[in-house]
Amino acid sequence: MGVGVAQDLAQTGHDVLLIDVSDDLLERAERQIARNVRLHHLVRPGAGRQDVDAVMRRIRLTTEYDVLADAEFVVENVTEDWELKSAVYQRLDDICGPLCVFGANTSAIPITRIAAATRRAPLVLGMHFMNPVPLKPAVEVVRGRHTSDETVEAAEALLAQMGKEAIVVQDSPGFVSNRVLMLTINEAVFLVQEMVATAEEVDEIFRRCFGHPMGPLETADLIGLDTIVRTLQVLQASFGDDKYQPCPLLKAMVDEGLLGRKNGRGFHTYGSEGGRSLPGRGGDGGDR
Repeated sequence: MGVGVAQDLAQTGHDVLLIDVSDDLLERAERQIARNVRLHHLVRPGAGRQDVDAVMRRIRLTTEYDVLADAEFVVENVTEDWELKSAVYQRLDDICGPLCVFGANTSAIPITRIAAATRRAPLVLGMHFMNPVPLKPAVEVVRGRHTSDETVEAAEALLAQMGKEAIVVQDSPGFVSNRVLMLTINEAVFLVQEMVATAEEVDEIFRRCFGHPMGPLETADLIGLDTIVRTLQVLQASFGDDKYQPCPLLKAMVDEGLLGRKNGRGFHTYGSEGGRSLPGRGGDGGDR
């Protein structure tokens, strides 16, 4: 997700600091962004070719947080693990200037809880980007209990510069998108587990009957099955409702290392460039 946000910001003329935990991950991100910029005009109708070198010059890759001392806006994309996220926000709060806005790109953790891990609650809001970021025209923006009007306006202005609309909603675990989407995906996995349909058949119904560009299990693969499980667990803990209990098949697939597009195998299988290959119908990472 951070790769997509960095690419979109750089493509729209912003200088970007992309921070990750290791040089290996940053090198992989750099290659992925360069490849995606080269292909962007092919997957986004009306988009012209962009100078890859010019876009890449706007992105500085580093493992050091200190470079954020002069940042105006931080978009956080840490995995859905509260201990990791809260530690990152405490570190950001110490380094970033007092007027720097924090945009939490979280799947389900309440923005008010994130803001409480900082000393700048009015400057914290949710910015829930969807994958693939450069192709999406809107972003779910979440106003926490203490988020100021000025912070929302700053986020709306940044997104407008990226060619995106901000859809502003109030804070709640999972917000609008994932309270609905995670239940849809989880039920789709139950259908596969119960052998009502294969993953390909489930997705085909949503594509061909409802006109969705992707079915729920293709979407799960794109997000990452490990992220789906963690998001469901956050929702279950937040609401105390067992309807968010992750399907046993979903948890088993994550335990097996079947994570979706990020490693090539989930409910469908993918080539080295992330494209779909013909799905299987057995129990070894294809349709299940």
